[in-house]
Amino acid sequence: MSTTSAVQSVRPDDEPSKKQGFWPQGWWKLMEIRIGILPLPVYVLAGLLIAGFVASGKLPGEISLAIVMFAFFGFTFAEIGKRLPVLRSIGAAAIFATFIPSAMVYYHLLPADVIKVTMDFTKQTNFLYLFIASIIVGSILGMDRHVLIKGFLKIFVPLAAGTVAAGAVGTLVGTLLGLGAYHTFFFIVVPIMAGGVGEGAIPLSIGYAEILHQDQGTLFATVLPPVMLGSLTAIILAGTLNYVGKKMPHLTGEGRLQPGEHEDMDPRQEEITGHMDVTHIAAAGITALVLYLLGIMCSRLFGLPAPVAMLFLAVIVKLTQAVSPQLQSGAHVVYKFFSTAVTYPLLFAIGVSLTPWDKLMAAFTLPNLITIVSTVATLMATGAIVGRWLNMYPIEAAIVNACHSGQGGTGDVAILTAANRMTLMPFAQIATRIGGAVTVTIVLIVLARIA
Repeated sequence: MSTTSAVQSVRPDDEPSKKQGFWPQGWWKLMEIRIGILPLPVYVLAGLLIAGFVASGKLPGEISLAIVMFAFFGFTFAEIGKRLPVLRSIGAAAIFATFIPSAMVYYHLLPADVIKVTMDFTKQTNFLYLFIASIIVGSILGMDRHVLIKGFLKIFVPLAAGTVAAGAVGTLVGTLLGLGAYHTFFFIVVPIMAGGVGEGAIPLSIGYAEILHQDQGTLFATVLPPVMLGSLTAIILAGTLNYVGKKMPHLTGEGRLQPGEHEDMDPRQEEITGHMDVTHIAAAGITALVLYLLGIMCSRLFGLPAPVAMLFLAVIVKLTQAVSPQLQSGAHVVYKFFSTAVTYPLLFAIGVSLTPWDKLMAAFTLPNLITIVSTVATLMATGAIVGRWLNMYPIEAAIVNACHSGQGGTGDVAILTAANRMTLMPFAQIATRIGGAVTVTIVLIVLARIA
């Protein structure tokens, strides 16, 4: 027996395991421990470098540092949210990545240099739209073109029904809570569904100022808090629906809007098979940017918001088969890269530069809170009910409607991230941009007639 043991102890198969030490196998194991997408040693080194630059008083504003810094903070806060019991199931990662940085800015817990670099980079590069362009083009090119147009036409029905129902219920609730029907409708309910800040709250406040002959800055400060809190409510409810979908899978298509669709971005599906190399991926990325630039040109010529113009251009490209299957497959890879690697860093940048914590807190009065939650919940519930009646997945229809109450493009990213359904971005843009523009236009016409 001892002889057998001795023989076994010197088997060639066991020799490598005896020779294995910390380097390199142990180090490789550390490299496979991830904070978001960052290997643990890289994450630690990035944190030390950021701290060193801040301590030296010379935080460079170049793109390399901005990317590393956004990734470090974004994935840190997202990882905290992902590890919290219960809350992780309702979108805590997206909430933490967005709103903790916002609070840290307000309470001066982030170094001033970090805040300055983040704000400058975000506002100067406008890389939110790089993200949206990549997500929209990738998701549209991955859809089944035979059902694409049906989905775009169908989504307007639950969106319109939800808008009307949310307006009625929200106004009724606010009135019953003593806020007054006029104030509730025009300064709480409508801002929630106006399409965010840049495309919603700002033009709405300008229109209000002209019609009511009041200061636009004061009116903007009034309508902004419901926009912020409405978006937060939508994020939480969308995350909750993601949890419900896991428990009740018959209610969800896991990102597909209708039964029978094949918009799951599966590169193995017949329509986008074929050899793909890095040139197809790069070509797809440039194609997405060119379509966005074409959207900007359409915006200047016809007044259509650039993301909406780009969305319709991408649909036309898909329906006319204007790009090859290899390029469609490359667009899928671009989509996956941005949804995996860029989402949480982007949310951190949004939290620091575009999410004022004090405005959010200003809405935290009980009557306001109940009214806002009632409005968003009604918008989503109506979307789910009408969507199911139209043979759409109710959870997906509700999540698209939730984006109508989001903080514009930034809200769409946070809501769809919390819901784990980034493939719905094209429909979310319809809800946000078109839904918001229609809401603002109709409301300003009504106010002008009754003022």
